[in-house]
Amino acid sequence: MPRKKLSTTVYITPEQDARLKLLHSRTKVPVAEYIRQGIDLILDKYRASMPGQVDIAFRSSHAGHNGHPGHAADSSDATETAETD
Repeated sequence: MPRKKLSTTVYITPEQDARLKLLHSRTKVPVAEYIRQGIDLILDKYRASMPGQVDIAFRSSHAGHNGHPGHAADSSDATETAETD
């Protein structure tokens, strides 16, 4: 089942319009699909700049012993420090 899509207005240059229409005429892929793909590329490129976005590969490679990113303020770390002092 196709995902629901929202309608929005995007302003592009006449050159972009001409090139997208030419691409569409050669591939028969809708111009809107190319615009969605372009948006996805930009969102992926700037993922680190978006709040709340954590790369799973980063999380697993920097995980502490409890599976979460290691922080000294972690409650389990604080408990271990208190027990060893």
